[in-house]
Amino acid sequence: MNDPKHYLNEAEESMQLAIDFLDEALAHIRAGKANPKILDGVRVDYYGSLCPISNVANISVPDARTIAITPWEKSMFRVIEKAIIDSPVGITPENNGEVIRLCIPPLTEERRKQLVKQSKGEAENAKISVRNARRDAIEGLKKAIKADGMPEDVEKDAEASVQKLHDKYVKRIEELLAAKEKEILTV
Repeated sequence: MNDPKHYLNEAEESMQLAIDFLDEALAHIRAGKANPKILDGVRVDYYGSLCPISNVANISVPDARTIAITPWEKSMFRVIEKAIIDSPVGITPENNGEVIRLCIPPLTEERRKQLVKQSKGEAENAKISVRNARRDAIEGLKKAIKADGMPEDVEKDAEASVQKLHDKYVKRIEELLAAKEKEILTV
């Protein structure tokens, strides 16, 4: 392993995974706007197996405060309603016999602050993952000097590159967090 690119690529891959995970985690935080992703964690019993609502119904967002769920089978209405009520989504579904509607209530100021705090926690976890990826890459580079005879100047240059990657991904995390905070705090 005399090639520093191996360590850089590994670090960048780990950092990108942290960003992707953060992006997904922030999408599941309800910001007062209708987003079908808040239903991703809800599972329904479909002929003996648990599956996501999106596998048994069409989910759409007709306006900014409503999610419409149209089951493909009439028998699924009660099952989907029960799954939503039992889930941590915290919204009571309305069923008119053809469509199940979820009306997203406006957020209170206190709830907005909780959601911002939750978003910051997710961002901090992503930053920790990025820092761990940087640490692992630098440790690998230092071992490569001893074990594989990598020149020290090559290792120092690679370390600087790892730090630049770290800074780039931390900046991206900050941007994602700022966008989510703005979304949550916009009334």
